[in-house]
Amino acid sequence: MLNLLTGRDTASAILILAVVIASGLFLGKFKIKGISLGSTWILFMGILLGHLGLRINPVMLSFIKDFGLILFVFAIGLQVGPGFFHSFRKDGLPMNLMAVGLVLLAVLTTYIIHLVSGENLGIMTGIMSGAVTNTPGLGAAQQTLSEANSVSAGIEDAASGIASAYAVAYPLGVLGAIAVLLLAKAVFRVDMDKEKVRASKSEDDEGNAYRLACQVENPALFGKTIHDIVGEENVDHLVIARMKRDDKVFFPDLDLPLQEGDRLLIVTDVQHKDKVRIIFGEELPVDMKEWQQSGTNLVASRLSITKSSITGRSLRKLDVRRKYGVTVTRIVRSGVDLQADADLILQMGDSMKVVGSEEGIERLARLVGNQPESLHKPNLIPIFFGIALGVAVGMIPIHFPSMPQPLKLGLAGGPLIVAILLGHFGPKLRITTYTALSANLMIREIGISLFMAAVGLGAGKTFVSSLVGGGYMWVLYGAVITLVPMTIIALVARWAMKMDFFKICGLLAGGTTNPALLSFAEQMYGSGRIAVNYATVYPLTMFLRVVAAQVLIMIML
Repeated sequence: MLNLLTGRDTASAILILAVVIASGLFLGKFKIKGISLGSTWILFMGILLGHLGLRINPVMLSFIKDFGLILFVFAIGLQVGPGFFHSFRKDGLPMNLMAVGLVLLAVLTTYIIHLVSGENLGIMTGIMSGAVTNTPGLGAAQQTLSEANSVSAGIEDAASGIASAYAVAYPLGVLGAIAVLLLAKAVFRVDMDKEKVRASKSEDDEGNAYRLACQVENPALFGKTIHDIVGEENVDHLVIARMKRDDKVFFPDLDLPLQEGDRLLIVTDVQHKDKVRIIFGEELPVDMKEWQQSGTNLVASRLSITKSSITGRSLRKLDVRRKYGVTVTRIVRSGVDLQADADLILQMGDSMKVVGSEEGIERLARLVGNQPESLHKPNLIPIFFGIALGVAVGMIPIHFPSMPQPLKLGLAGGPLIVAILLGHFGPKLRITTYTALSANLMIREIGISLFMAAVGLGAGKTFVSSLVGGGYMWVLYGAVITLVPMTIIALVARWAMKMDFFKICGLLAGGTTNPALLSFAEQMYGSGRIAVNYATVYPLTMFLRVVAAQVLIMIML
């Protein structure tokens, strides 16, 4: 056993990694007042065992670190890709602009500390990554340093100390962020009951489905068909799910003329609900029992899209209303209800909420597959194809006149960008990129565990000496990088942008890519809106954090 721990072969490397990861994950289960550092304990255990003398072959260690990082960022990219460009829509734009400001303030604060203190900019980059709890940023910085290890003086020192700086700044990055949130709640004098009312009034549209009932009162519509109204009024964003006439509930044909007093059950989105009222008439209370009377042949069902051939096709092309007599009322993607717009591009893994006859729904089910158990099988082709393409993209040099060396996206940025693009454009190109959430999470956890363990073991040799030799100031630097940008953005978001407190929580958690802060905010304030707002800014923030770390390293060079 002792020979395995002190050897430099493959068996020794696997054993050491397993010990570091298992012990780190075990410690990550313990919480202090609901707060846990999670998988970051793997980094600390790696540093501890590395300090005690456990070593892995450097070439092997470098491969493990890089491959773990690639798996981690690629899985993140696939997850956030479908909603990446969606987050830039009208209602997500202000929050993303605030998130960009948060990233830029962190970079500016880091650079000012570097100028004032004279601390190595590579070390400061590690501190910044820890202060905002951004592990891919650490990986990107280390990757950029390793590619330039034969250029400028001081690079070797920065490479050996950057992980130590990250580890020192990380704990306060979590605790400081929570402190900002608690302070913001006190300063803004937040009343949670009033805040929930305020948030519900200003809730983002984001294309989410909205159901309402209307009574036809507009004389201009009498005698016109639903198809005519959709064409003339340009209201293709709505779906008339059911119709009630003479106390009978039925599925309306597109060519059925409307009459005064007809009642319609309509599914649209929040953004267009006022327009629907103007076109049709008075909004009525929605009582679903009224629309599900016995004696009707209407059936509501939920179908899973499990055939890859459906990927990339729009609802308009499927034309399910005419072919099957079925209305698609909503599309559920990653747990979010989306308006069933005719031009919505479908992808494998989506769920369709439909209303129609049993026969029509059964025929549609055969078309889309509707075999959810098949989604549990991992789809590995796009993953490894995307990783290969991402590595190639990451090695492409990008030249800037003021930089001595070309900038490369590296093994963190390249796979991340390719994964985001695959996740978003894959369905439109008929590329099946669906990965079950559990499979995606497994890839992420394995990747980050390997990366953290390798980084910790590599940094353990010099961690204590770095800390004693002035590294204690890193804690102070990290606290400033955590607190100053978050405080400024929180104040601007509340007083200038008039954001509700739930948006601010999601903005700060997503803008610092801090899952611990997200978990704390949800537990404390109990609102699902926080996670939605977190997801709105997370993709862009993750991308910018990775690029920012590389830019700082290139400035150092």
